[in-house]
Amino acid sequence: MNKKRINEIIRFCMVGGLSFIVDYGLLYVCTEFFNLYYLYSSAISFTVSVLVNYWLCIAYVFENAKQQNKKQAAVFIGSSIIGLGLNQFCMWIFVSIIGIYYMIAKIFATAVVTIWNYIMKRKAVNGEW
Repeated sequence: MNKKRINEIIRFCMVGGLSFIVDYGLLYVCTEFFNLYYLYSSAISFTVSVLVNYWLCIAYVFENAKQQNKKQAAVFIGSSIIGLGLNQFCMWIFVSIIGIYYMIAKIFATAVVTIWNYIMKRKAVNGEW
């Protein structure tokens, strides 16, 4: 792996960390303070964090992102929608089926979705379709 790709992965992880803080924090606030069902809170927090992540990926992570065409943007957003589905499915499995506390389950769900996000977002912003 070359230095350019390693730096990109580091930037992606930094942006992902910030996005996770937004996601995790909103999940807690929506569930504990607004008494929303954890899957509703999870959908809201994930969606907001995707918007933050999208903007930061365009501005900071991927060099070619500023020249995105409509197809690339659609793939980026589409992969995020699928990521939301993966997130919700993982949260449901971990919380409702396995019985893990929702805040711990979010960590596991995030790990699964992060792998999906990196692969798909990299393809989207670089036009690898």
